[in-house]
Amino acid sequence: MKTVYGERSRTAVFGGGCFWCTEAVFQMLKGVTKVEPGYSGGKMDDPTYEAVSSGTTGHAEVIRVTYDPVLISYDDLLTVFFGSHDPTSMNRQGGDVGEQYRSIIFYQTDDEQRVAEKKIAEINESLKDGTRIVTELAPFRNFYKAEDYHQNYYKTNTSAPYCQLVIEPKIEKVRKRFAELLNDNAKK
Repeated sequence: MKTVYGERSRTAVFGGGCFWCTEAVFQMLKGVTKVEPGYSGGKMDDPTYEAVSSGTTGHAEVIRVTYDPVLISYDDLLTVFFGSHDPTSMNRQGGDVGEQYRSIIFYQTDDEQRVAEKKIAEINESLKDGTRIVTELAPFRNFYKAEDYHQNYYKTNTSAPYCQLVIEPKIEKVRKRFAELLNDNAKK
C-alpha cells in the first residue's frame, strides 16, 4: 500500500470496453482519488491509441484506479466493474468491437486474484440462462498511460455524441444501481 497525500492508497487495473466509459464510471465512486485511461496486456512497449486500435498489439483499453481501501473495497470496485459493462460479451462492448475492448482484470496480488475469482464464481452461479463471465484474469505487468486527449474525456467532452449516447446512459445506470458507493458530486 502506498501513501498519497498522507492517505493510504492502492491501485487497480480494469478493462471493460472503451476507457472513456470506464473512466467516467469510476470517477464517480467514493474513495477513488484518480482514474487514468491507458493500455495494458499487450506485447508492445509504449503503445499508441492508433496501434492499440489496430487490434495487433494485444493491449486492452484499461483504467488504472487509485483508491483509498478504507473508503471503498476492492470487492466494491469489482461490483461496479461487473455491473457497469457486459462481462459475458467476448471482445465487445456495444458498438466497440475488438480484443482491445475485452473485459479483463489485471490483479496485482494473490488476494486480488482470489477476490476476483470469487466474484466471478458468484456471478456465474446467479446467471440462469447458460451465459458465463468471459472476463479474463491476468497478472498485472505494466500500464501505459493513454495520450493526454483521452484523460478526463467525458468531463471535457460532455456534448460529444459518443458521450451523450454511450457514456451518459452508463453513468445513469451506475447512479441507480450503486448509489451507496457514489461520491457526493456523482449523486447530483
